[in-house]
Amino acid sequence: MSYKSQADLGGQPGHGPVVPEAEGELFHAGWEKRALALTLAMGATGSWNIDMSRAARETLPDYAHLSYYEIWLHGLQVLLQNARLADAEEVSQGQALHSGAAVARVLHAGEVAAVLAKGSPTERPAMAAARFGKGQRVRTRSGEIPHHTRLPGYVKGKVGVIEQVLGVHVFADTHAQGLGEQPEWLYTVVFDEDELWGARDAPQGIKLSVDAWEPYLEAA
Repeated sequence: MSYKSQADLGGQPGHGPVVPEAEGELFHAGWEKRALALTLAMGATGSWNIDMSRAARETLPDYAHLSYYEIWLHGLQVLLQNARLADAEEVSQGQALHSGAAVARVLHAGEVAAVLAKGSPTERPAMAAARFGKGQRVRTRSGEIPHHTRLPGYVKGKVGVIEQVLGVHVFADTHAQGLGEQPEWLYTVVFDEDELWGARDAPQGIKLSVDAWEPYLEAA
């Protein structure tokens, strides 16, 4: 089955300007708060991991036409069905029709603030030396990636420079597929505007940085 990330919109024309919203404006409707709460509560059960949830959202066929919290809600419906915590009929009717499946953990209201503050660190011990070092030129992998990835499409096949070596972290690509953490070295790679968008009449001196795992990179 071909994989297509609908969320990889960077560098694509036709999406209109970015319109900043007022600082602190978090929700536009009451249901958005509930969508956030449901997503956090179900994620805390351990029925899937954060990269699985990103993959569910980013592969929604109508991603580009959904609002932010519509994406969260539709992605949650996919995750619930994949984990067999709800079926398609229950989702369509918006109510439980069968006995609920057991979950590993339950996030209670009084625990929310502490759980969110704690976070979920992704750094892991290094099992091998880093392949690349600060200041080294690297090229990102090109071509289609047939699974969830955190490598933006607009930097594929482009040459940049390692700015930081960030340590070893859970590899999102395998984690999203349920293949385990498989930690990899993570780097901040900086790209010049000419490399990404070609030479322009009025260059702005823009540099763009991307955090990229080692399997995304090769020496340039």
